[in-house]
Amino acid sequence: MLILQHFPGYVSVTQRYLDGATLQLKFGLAASKCNATNSQCKAYLSAIIIYLYTNDYKQAEMFYNDCSQIDAFCKSDQNRCASNLLAAYSDGDIEEIKRIAQSSSISNLDHSMIRLARKLPTGDVSALKGNTARQEDQPLDENDLT
Repeated sequence: MLILQHFPGYVSVTQRYLDGATLQLKFGLAASKCNATNSQCKAYLSAIIIYLYTNDYKQAEMFYNDCSQIDAFCKSDQNRCASNLLAAYSDGDIEEIKRIAQSSSISNLDHSMIRLARKLPTGDVSALKGNTARQEDQPLDENDLT
């Protein structure tokens, strides 16, 4: 992880991106209160892109699952884009990720989010594919309540 040590009170670059994702979440909540559903959905898609850019697939997936509880997001193009993006990540399909990054849902986001999305994938997506395959192979324990 790249650390900016030349500045007093240095903060990691990854932490700055995570702060950006938190700001997108707060913006989405504020947009929801104003009934600005388009801005709300764009903010949630932006947060998912930030999580994927920082190679935090699990957090992106958890955030997407939380957003799926919101009716306005479920009916949006941004939801379909996020769903396709996460599916491409879980399949390890780099070409599909790059194709989705060129989609109109991404192109309608803020310029900084477009730049992040066009740089996806940033990590080893094939390793992620192996992890999801191993998780699917494990039998379900009906007594495990976690």
